[in-house]
Amino acid sequence: MNRRDLLAAGGALTALASIPSARAQWEPSQRYPDPRIRILDPSFAKYRVTASKVERLADGMRWAEGPVWFGDGRYLVWSDIPNNRMMRWDEESGAVSVFRSPSNFANGNTRDRQGRLLTCEHDSRRVTRTEYDGSITVIADRFEEKRLNSPNDLVCRSDNSIWFTDPPYGILGYYEGHPAEPELSTNVYRWDAATGKLTVVADDIARPNGLAFSPDESVLYIVESGITPRVIRAYDVVDQGTRLANPRALITAEPKGTPDGFRVDVDGNLWAGWGMGEEGLDGVSIFNPSGGLIGRIDLPERCANVCFGGRHRNRLFMCASTSLYSLFVNTQGVAGG
Repeated sequence: MNRRDLLAAGGALTALASIPSARAQWEPSQRYPDPRIRILDPSFAKYRVTASKVERLADGMRWAEGPVWFGDGRYLVWSDIPNNRMMRWDEESGAVSVFRSPSNFANGNTRDRQGRLLTCEHDSRRVTRTEYDGSITVIADRFEEKRLNSPNDLVCRSDNSIWFTDPPYGILGYYEGHPAEPELSTNVYRWDAATGKLTVVADDIARPNGLAFSPDESVLYIVESGITPRVIRAYDVVDQGTRLANPRALITAEPKGTPDGFRVDVDGNLWAGWGMGEEGLDGVSIFNPSGGLIGRIDLPERCANVCFGGRHRNRLFMCASTSLYSLFVNTQGVAGG
């Protein structure tokens, strides 16, 4: 390459470097109420804290997922899947550190009813529990002697059963795991705490993703991510919490949009990570229990998953692509969410 070409290339790189990304441009709102919190239905107004703003707590991830709150330690843990690590943010100091590395390309996280960390691991294709002493117990890695695909997200019911989704995303390439041939359909499973038995509770969902129970645990919501547009399905929980029935589409992401992970508040509203890489679609969408869109939290990045935390479970934590955001809201997340 001659000097002219080198200068031209250098100029092009300088020009590209001078273009700030949407993430770099982001700054907290200078006004109350924060215009990023949009009331789309009057019923959402009571959930907005007028003097609360969207805050960015951390950035520098490649794909942030699976936030889970530890109130006893006042910290949040989440997954940074492509970097094969889990991160930690401390509420008292604001410090960000690595919680676990390598993490087996961990994705979804939650806590069981005894406070132990439950994790979906892509690379090892399993669901694990971190014991109080830090040791790891394998909850499930096979069904009928066949390997799971790549467990994605999970919730723990009040009877201590663990429910998780098993799409193939972690075995599609090296970015979030490693390539492998699926041995099972993309099922939703229930792990029985008393017997350790794993059963299929839903086998009719194309690539099930995020999931959450209604406040009374009578309904399980599941994102179907293998169809276009994506759908959030609702199932009745029957037979003393062991089986699903009456499947129906509650929310259809039309005309476009990608619901991913979500959590439910004490009034039964669904707070869903949302995105499409377009202004007005990236962030969190809030739906009432009937599936009506009532509010939006706009973010500069696609949001993959959320959880409620803080002392009163009234702080929404949002894992959005490369960053972690939070917002105080005037409701609480249900226990176990």
